[in-house]
Amino acid sequence: MTGVRKAVIPAAGLGTRFLPATKAQPKEMLPVVHKPVIQYVVEEAVASGIKDILIVTGKGKRAIEDHFDTGIKNEHTDELERILESVNILYIRQKEAKGLGDATYRAKSFVDDEPFALLLGDTITIPPCTKEIIEKYNEYKTSIISVENVPKEKISSYGIINGKNVEDSMYMIQDLIEKPKPEEAPSSIGIIGRYILTPEIFDCIEKTPSGKSGEIQLTDALCLLKEKEKMYACVYSGRRYDIGTKLDWLKANIELSLKDEEFGDELKKFLTGLLT
Repeated sequence: MTGVRKAVIPAAGLGTRFLPATKAQPKEMLPVVHKPVIQYVVEEAVASGIKDILIVTGKGKRAIEDHFDTGIKNEHTDELERILESVNILYIRQKEAKGLGDATYRAKSFVDDEPFALLLGDTITIPPCTKEIIEKYNEYKTSIISVENVPKEKISSYGIINGKNVEDSMYMIQDLIEKPKPEEAPSSIGIIGRYILTPEIFDCIEKTPSGKSGEIQLTDALCLLKEKEKMYACVYSGRRYDIGTKLDWLKANIELSLKDEEFGDELKKFLTGLLT
């Protein structure tokens, strides 16, 4: 099997938790300091050695395509222009909101028979999480899921794994459960939206029934995949910013702004004055 050369970024979600801010713009286009969330995700893929990217969009997502067009060129867009020169970015629409499993399945013809990276479009990782799990894929030659320990009160918001520790940061996955109650969860190790998957995942998605909401859950398809091949979880060693709620988005903006060379010092002074 070849190395990981392609990435898929599902960005078709409705963003209802951010209403009314997302009434007329995609959640993935919400700014975090200098740039929209989706640009951080694309930059992560590029920094991980990816050359071909497919973004799965949906109704009301045209702004994402417009953002990755060439346009105004100045010192503020230099980084984006360099990205556009180094990768091919393609788009496909998920015509109905039928879940992450279905969105991933839209990439079947793009992926063909290669392993690929799957990066959720509402998560920022520093340093690049995808680079870390590609290195693990090169070692294990099978599907790798990035995970981290999550607080007990947040377990019900994550896919949770049950796994056997095989080395410092690696677990062989024995089971996956989508958003369990904390008291029913097999562990506190949660999936964080970064995956390296083999193309066998598409056969598994085809065999995965829709849930009560009519959505096809990727976690359910992964449960089938682990029966066909070994699957591992890698505990991410960096800092993750989950732009899943308004509060998470605000926290990410504050933390990354404080680290920003342009106005971090001034912001720190401003916040200190507010809190004293």
